[in-house]
Amino acid sequence: MRVAIVTHVVRHNDGQGRVNHEIARAALDENIRVTLVASHVAPELLAHPNVRWAPVKIGRWWPTNLLRQQVFAAKSALWLRAHRRDYDVLHVNGFITWMHADVNTSHFVHSGWFASKYYPFGLTKGVWSAYQSVYTRCNALLERWAYRRSKVITAVSQKVADEIRAIGLTPRNRVDVIYNGVDTQGFAAASGDRAKFGLPSQAFLLLFVGDLRTPRKNLGTVLAALKHLPEHVQIAVAGFLPGSPYPDEAKALGIAHRVHFLGLVKEMPVLMHSVDAFVFPSRYEAMSLSLLEAMAAGLPVVTARTAGGAEIITPECGIVLDDPDDPQALARAVAQLAGDDIARRAMGRAASELATGFGWARMAAQYIALYRQLAGQQENRRRGQTEAPALPQNDALRQNHLAGQKSAE
Repeated sequence: MRVAIVTHVVRHNDGQGRVNHEIARAALDENIRVTLVASHVAPELLAHPNVRWAPVKIGRWWPTNLLRQQVFAAKSALWLRAHRRDYDVLHVNGFITWMHADVNTSHFVHSGWFASKYYPFGLTKGVWSAYQSVYTRCNALLERWAYRRSKVITAVSQKVADEIRAIGLTPRNRVDVIYNGVDTQGFAAASGDRAKFGLPSQAFLLLFVGDLRTPRKNLGTVLAALKHLPEHVQIAVAGFLPGSPYPDEAKALGIAHRVHFLGLVKEMPVLMHSVDAFVFPSRYEAMSLSLLEAMAAGLPVVTARTAGGAEIITPECGIVLDDPDDPQALARAVAQLAGDDIARRAMGRAASELATGFGWARMAAQYIALYRQLAGQQENRRRGQTEAPALPQNDALRQNHLAGQKSAE
């Protein structure tokens, strides 16, 4: 079998890129030939004899991400059309190419974010806000078009699946849920080292991980909550710092000494074992990899219903808030964890146990089962067979397939 995967990057330190890296690696282990249509591919994958890289280079002179994405979509489609006989299954990620897809994985639903009551941008709120509004609207239209041209849409959470169905698909579109994975062993086995990150040894430490340049991840509400908590409750913040407004915001709130901005962190398992709890009240999320990583590291989590991944959080391993913008509710949740070490550690153990069901191998196996099913259907059509295609052998895929059929009827 030959599979072509279209994504911008394939590497460890990128959310969508990491998902596709793990799928590609597992496919190669199954002796599947993999073509990666991408701008960047991790060197260790390129060294494999069954990997083919089709580089899609985008010039830096294109002024916005919106335009660069259109160039990528056009260039990738031209290559795929010219090499259509070189692959059996085409796997794309959202709107990323102009080609019809066999599998389309949704890592983000722009129409869902735009419809959220927490969406902060508008055409009349300044140039940057207007651009973000145009960007979201255009991507919402393009994604709907891409999903309708895909045989199977794999949503990374049930929340995403519901948002995709709300777009309005055709009866031929099938929606499955395949949750993202996590390196359960790597995050469970690490040891903490506060000194390594310059963190205080006696504080009760929260951890926030995310893009520090966007209001969507919602660090602002976390900082506001910190004002309602005792001095010994502090927070480590990991994420790209240049251009972030939050260091100045922490100073304005008078809590700068309690907020430890670490920048980009390579040794995330060590950092997660160095703190006491993970806090992530994102205003919109599809399925957060950092949330899964925190659970795998044995951290209790405080999140919000608007964050993808909240649907898997049980009361035994975390606290899910109804409103991501309520700093007092967030402060009460953190105080509950900080005030009861025994209960907090029990929640961490439950989180770690739950995370074992979300390993990369399990995720990749579901995608490979789907590839084989689709390739088998194509082979049947080529041979002129008319019998109904078999359902996926994987139980989770089978259940999702039936749910998708029912929703389409």
